[in-house]
Amino acid sequence: MNASGFLRVLAVDDEPPALDELVYHLRADPRVARLHTAGDATEALRVLRDTDVDVVFLDIRMPGLDGMELARVLRRFARPPAIVFVTAYDDGAVDAFDLGATDYVRKPVRAERLAESLRRVMGSRVVPSHPAALARAEEDPTIPVELAGTTRMLPRSAVRWVEAQGDYARLHTADGSHLVRVSLATLAERWADAGFVRIHRSYLVQLRLIAELRLVNSGYVVLIDAAELPVSRRHTRELKDKLVRAAKQDWNR
Repeated sequence: MNASGFLRVLAVDDEPPALDELVYHLRADPRVARLHTAGDATEALRVLRDTDVDVVFLDIRMPGLDGMELARVLRRFARPPAIVFVTAYDDGAVDAFDLGATDYVRKPVRAERLAESLRRVMGSRVVPSHPAALARAEEDPTIPVELAGTTRMLPRSAVRWVEAQGDYARLHTADGSHLVRVSLATLAERWADAGFVRIHRSYLVQLRLIAELRLVNSGYVVLIDAAELPVSRRHTRELKDKLVRAAKQDWNR
């Protein structure tokens, strides 16, 4: 962020009409102090070689190096800019989450939605500057979810359990649920270190939130909040072992 507190922005899109629309909305926002543009990733890297920016508004599907690949390059910078993906598609939301994107905006871009993105960028560039805050952000990543036509960044810590729905997964929180385009197997692998365990081919749960493991006629179920979730036979022994280990760790604290 520059000395005045306003943002230095780079907008990248290979389609001139889309880039013009994005530039129009960015120029109209008083938080944007300087605005650079690029028509592809190569041009964006040339701009970034000579100019410091706070945030890159980045299309995903571009010829040559695409937006996701460019974002991976930017993450290796000594002082990486914030990334806001701007795209007509929703199939990149999970990868955006993995890359630590600040926001994920769907085209056509609306002024109020872009204003929300800039607000998030301002917060992300100021608040997490303390090492402890940065560590918390890394420990609790966010995942983009759709809510009333708007993409929100949901903290992983808000997820209580996950239900498979075909190629999608439904994330259950204390106050609702969100459908995201990612498989349960993928989340099980990515979230294992955060305490999520597979209890069934269709369910992934946060271990520390299991209130009860109960034997019923057809097998075991776990209780999380008011939900009873089935435990498959192949996962029962592993789940019991993990619950016992977790309890022992609590006793020894």
